[in-house]
Amino acid sequence: MALVDFFKRIEPDKKKSPFLHTAYDAFFTFAFSPNTVTSGGTHIKDGMDLKRLMVTVVIAMQLCYLFGTYNIGHQHFVAAGQYLGFLEGFHLKLAHGLIKLLPIFVVSHVVGLGIEFYFAAKKGHAVEEGFLVTGALIPLIMPPDIPLWILAFSIVFAVIIGKEAFGGTGMNIWNIALLSRVFIFFAYPLTISGDQIWVSGYKKLTGGTLADYGWWHTTFFNKIFDWMGLSKFDPATKVIDGFSGATPLALGYEGGWEKVTSVFSESQMIWGTIPGSIGETSKVLILVGALILLVTRVASWRIMAGMLVGLIGTSWLLNAIGSTPFMQVTWTQHLMMGSFLFAMAFMATDPVTAATTNRGKWIYGIMIGVIGLVIRVMNPAYPEGWMLAILLLNTFAPTIDYFVLESNIKKRLSRA
Repeated sequence: MALVDFFKRIEPDKKKSPFLHTAYDAFFTFAFSPNTVTSGGTHIKDGMDLKRLMVTVVIAMQLCYLFGTYNIGHQHFVAAGQYLGFLEGFHLKLAHGLIKLLPIFVVSHVVGLGIEFYFAAKKGHAVEEGFLVTGALIPLIMPPDIPLWILAFSIVFAVIIGKEAFGGTGMNIWNIALLSRVFIFFAYPLTISGDQIWVSGYKKLTGGTLADYGWWHTTFFNKIFDWMGLSKFDPATKVIDGFSGATPLALGYEGGWEKVTSVFSESQMIWGTIPGSIGETSKVLILVGALILLVTRVASWRIMAGMLVGLIGTSWLLNAIGSTPFMQVTWTQHLMMGSFLFAMAFMATDPVTAATTNRGKWIYGIMIGVIGLVIRVMNPAYPEGWMLAILLLNTFAPTIDYFVLESNIKKRLSRA
């Protein structure tokens, strides 16, 4: 109690310092759970509040963060033909991953939370917790070399236009992290698509291009590694001839599953030692995160199952048509490529933007699976579809719930 009393004594005045009070309140309510409950006999008493729900989702992402950080470095050295074993050059890969990921993480939270704090102070209420998850999701769905000014611009657009314009947390109709990514995709397409963006640390992925090392590589970490007697970052590191940086999805669109497996093994795709968005490559660790969300009942199993049903049914239909090699890829092979599992676990299940009725969740999930796979297989400009499919179904989620409720009302009236 002494610690709580201390924090209460230093609480800023809400009228004199609204911004400081907003910042203080955000920290206080994050650190301490409420000591009061709703009075009356009709309310459910539960230890879960919005902040703790959001923290549960963030915890479920941590394995993706750890692996994604290391895989950034691994792909960097694979492009140079060095330390090809996954654990070889461990310290160099981890250091390079941290150099690339930490600025993305910091910009995501500073820009997003800064906007949240500003609007909370202007409105005179506590900081809303929605950006806890959004700020953690955005780095995981970005390429490792995303220009930070473009990232910041996309977050400003997503938070202001996608959330604050609708009233703040709980009022947005689209997933904010996906809105940030789709803004970059349409405004700056070369920074979010193609074969050149998924491997970091080089200005171009053409043979002979030298690694783009900075002060953190050659001075900060090299001094530490030199003191520890470990190998150091070599400014002469360069891309080997013939390296492309293509992802399994890009290869699949070019030549189907045969083309994919000529470059990557199934084991590599399942464990995630492939180029791609920072947190979307390891299917095993994503499934661990999904299991955490299901066990804690934070995410809806109906939406996840619906997406899988939509994927399988659409895949069977495309396999039956089979007019292109990519249409012949099976649903199990689709699971190994791209971001379906990440979208299923962390994006589509957003409780604010998804359907809320039980039957509506099934319809919502199935339609995402169907539309997403059609975009992935049939769209030559963008061989992935879950981002666009989820945002489209976010738009129609209220309509789906409306018709489900109307159907239930009619059934009850007919029975009466």
